[in-house]
Amino acid sequence: MEDVIVVTGPTRLSGQVDVAGAKNSVLKLMAAVLLAEGRSTITNVPNIQDVWIMAELLRRLGCGVEYDVEQAAVHIDVPSAPAHQADYDLVRAMRASISVLGPLVARCRQAEVALPGGDAIGSRGLDMHRSGLELMGAQIVIDHGYLVAKAPGGLKAAHHRLSFPSVGATENLMMAATLAEGVTTIDNAAREPEISDIARLLVAMGARIEGIGSPTLVITGVERLQPVAHRTVPDRIVAGTWAFAAAITGGRVDIRHADPSHLGVVLDKLEQAGCTVERRADGFVVEGSGRPSPINVSTLPYPGFPTDLQPFVVALNAVATGNGMVTENVFEARWGFTNELARLGAIVRLDGHHALIKGVPQLSGAPVEANDIRAGAALVIAGLVADGMTEVRGVDHIDRGYENFDAKLRALGAVVDRRGNEADPLAKARLLR
Repeated sequence: MEDVIVVTGPTRLSGQVDVAGAKNSVLKLMAAVLLAEGRSTITNVPNIQDVWIMAELLRRLGCGVEYDVEQAAVHIDVPSAPAHQADYDLVRAMRASISVLGPLVARCRQAEVALPGGDAIGSRGLDMHRSGLELMGAQIVIDHGYLVAKAPGGLKAAHHRLSFPSVGATENLMMAATLAEGVTTIDNAAREPEISDIARLLVAMGARIEGIGSPTLVITGVERLQPVAHRTVPDRIVAGTWAFAAAITGGRVDIRHADPSHLGVVLDKLEQAGCTVERRADGFVVEGSGRPSPINVSTLPYPGFPTDLQPFVVALNAVATGNGMVTENVFEARWGFTNELARLGAIVRLDGHHALIKGVPQLSGAPVEANDIRAGAALVIAGLVADGMTEVRGVDHIDRGYENFDAKLRALGAVVDRRGNEADPLAKARLLR
């Protein structure tokens, strides 16, 4: 029997919550250390399933990996000659596994990475990853479900002009360029804080990168990199999740160990919804006031409104005092969860990449199922303002991106119970060790 989270509402959240390191950064940091032989240490690591999966992937590549949960640290011992095949059973479970492609081609001059799976939120092709590495001299083919790349003479510098500021392509090409011969330029690079975090790790390893945080990255290749110790940037999406939880429930949540500068447009929108936001150097407080006002949001690459927080905007508008419009410009299939939200009584009308949401005074509890990380968390939070019991299935998705999600909700006053055969949500992941 699968695990489920059962929420009894309505309730108002109140209290403080700590934010761990960013999932969307730490997985790529773990891949990046493949570029240097020796022991690297990454701290502020969240205790989530995806970290365990990435740890197992690195082990199969020949690395020694120790995850100290108490210290929130991962120690990775990279051998002089890592293996170069990333197996399907792991890559299919976590799309971020593709981030080993660039480091392996740069370091080993070859890589075999299974074509990835991940959340059901839309197509995310690898065309820019592939064409970018080919521009740097790699020979790449698709063979029996694997992307096979070879660069027997090593990678050469190239000028990349991305057609879209793809996070994954920017990361892979930036990592690969650190060991390429010559000066590589990436124009229209993604600017997310997680990419800057990876760039800072690479610089600490000895890489030469200019333009960090800007749309143009200039990377001068070096002969070798050194292992490093690095602290992961806070998870802005998790921080944003708790901010929306406060707004949706009309509560007050003190969000610690987060960077409000990474959520500028998000916090502005919450203020438009009627919330009071108190920004601090190491976090922020969000306080709602009754039913929120509706907000109109269009998702865009950073520094625009993040697509990963789109489901929470829909959930907020579902209980708002009027009509709100949400436009999804990044992942075309991210609307799947709205059918589940409708089971709770939400009124959502879809038109292409637009959703018009008509707010209702209260939702009603019902069984629902998550099909991705953020949708799962949004459905749980919607259950907090629903009358009666809401049972959320697909909890394994939530475990991939949120550390002790149900326990943290209980600490904020929610009536939340986790049920199933697994007392420990990470048991399956640990079995992979």
